[in-house]
Amino acid sequence: MNDRAALDLLLAQGPLSRTRLGHLTGLSKPTASHLLARLEAAGLVVGSGTTAGRPGPGAKLYAVNPHAARVAGADVTPGRISVAVADLTGRVIGSHDLRYPEGAAAAGLLTRALDEAVAAAGLHRSDVHRTVVATPGSFDPGTGVLRYADHLPRGWHSPTLREELAAALPMPVAYENDVDLAAVAEQRLGAARGHGDFVLLWNEEGLGAALVLGGRLHRGSTGGAGEVGFLPVPGHPLVRQVTRVGSGGYQALAGAQAVPELAAELGIALPPGAPGHSAGSGAPIGPGEPVGLAVALLRQAAARPDGARLRLLRRYATALATGLASLVAVLDPEVVVLSGAVHDAGGDVLRELVAVELADLAPSRPRLVSGTVRDRPVLRGALESALAATRDEVFDTSRR
Repeated sequence: MNDRAALDLLLAQGPLSRTRLGHLTGLSKPTASHLLARLEAAGLVVGSGTTAGRPGPGAKLYAVNPHAARVAGADVTPGRISVAVADLTGRVIGSHDLRYPEGAAAAGLLTRALDEAVAAAGLHRSDVHRTVVATPGSFDPGTGVLRYADHLPRGWHSPTLREELAAALPMPVAYENDVDLAAVAEQRLGAARGHGDFVLLWNEEGLGAALVLGGRLHRGSTGGAGEVGFLPVPGHPLVRQVTRVGSGGYQALAGAQAVPELAAELGIALPPGAPGHSAGSGAPIGPGEPVGLAVALLRQAAARPDGARLRLLRRYATALATGLASLVAVLDPEVVVLSGAVHDAGGDVLRELVAVELADLAPSRPRLVSGTVRDRPVLRGALESALAATRDEVFDTSRR
């Protein structure tokens, strides 16, 4: 227990002297010295310079050995696979993005992307202790088939995919829903730190939610907890057999594609540089990439929230709050985190409007916050998940 407490402090607070570590843990100097010597001999701690700025010789500083283990995270999206490799301290030391070649096998693509990221870190595949793979939807624990992710290439839906990857990769591989991993990133590094009950609403290519109850992710019996795009909502027609149709009420009401539709109704033109914008201002909104259009329109509206732009923000806030109200009524979370490129584009203006609407629709009033992990939150969550499991194994000095 003392070993783990010391290692966690070294991770959280950086290099520490023996005296400082003893003060933080409540251990005596001799005990702290023995502890550090033991951890250094085990390869878990290394010297990291000396203290400076005081009279006399500096005290030796100790830090977690970043080379004691490495982990990888992968973010699988419909168009690409992104992989990053991190050392035991969480510092990213290599990464690679791989676009899907036509007809390529999913297992081969993932191993290739991993190998490229590992090579960028100057390592070999066997140097990676654990990999966590983020996908849309989730693998059904009963059948092994990926569900709720029809937009991924066909190879990802093979019932033998995980067995193929287990045979190809020399380390443990875990699979998690992408939105759940965005919540892991916010829980460990961002806006949800210190909160045991929160909901993260993700808004990019689709609407999804991550549910954290009692500090733990709630995945559901088939891994489908949080697939809120299928949620029936008032003010929008019910969609029968939603898993076949591929769209639910909340997705149609408040997904990214709803923003350009609302803007067109309000007579708002595309801002310059937006996807689908043609030369000459005042061009009407036509078909385009929904997320890019939504981001451009919401960013423009949040920068100047008046007139039709303010009406756009208010109507979209009402749509978002409509589905959130059901989640809040059932789960009663402490915090709701708004994450993803579409929410980010609306910024504080959109968040405050959603909060006003939610206060009017939901029986409780959770604090509404914007996600603060903005740089690839899904990939960062995959790394954090891999690091948590790896540190539990590597830091367990009772096995040594």
